[in-house]
Amino acid sequence: MQVARIFVLSLCVFLLASCSCFNKDGQGVGDGNIPEASTGDVLKDVHYAFDSSALTDEAKAILAENAAWLNANADKTVVVEGHCDERGTVEYNLALGERRAKASYDYLRGLGVAESRMSTISYGEELPLDAGHTEAAWSQNRRSHFAVK
Repeated sequence: MQVARIFVLSLCVFLLASCSCFNKDGQGVGDGNIPEASTGDVLKDVHYAFDSSALTDEAKAILAENAAWLNANADKTVVVEGHCDERGTVEYNLALGERRAKASYDYLRGLGVAESRMSTISYGEELPLDAGHTEAAWSQNRRSHFAVK
């Protein structure tokens, strides 16, 4: 029985050590299924307060700029990604990430971006921009990101 436990534990350690889901900085690596965490290249990210999906005036201004770009580039689509910091359970952060993505999606829709050009996904805490464990790092990770296709 003890040998079986040691074998299972060794196998788990091996599998975790060989996982290529994250690079040396702790950021997600794009492998077709999970995109690499990044800041907004074309469209700016929107940031949120701790445990909130409420849009600030600054967030609304950023979303207005993003909507103007999307409306001027009608051939582009966007995936609105919801992200969280590492605090909270996986389940809670997935739900909070979904609320954040939906808040941005709804605001963009209200600014004239067609629903057919947008989708949402929540990554919860899984794709941090900053792998640190400080408020400065966490504030960067609480965001909606806009992946343009």
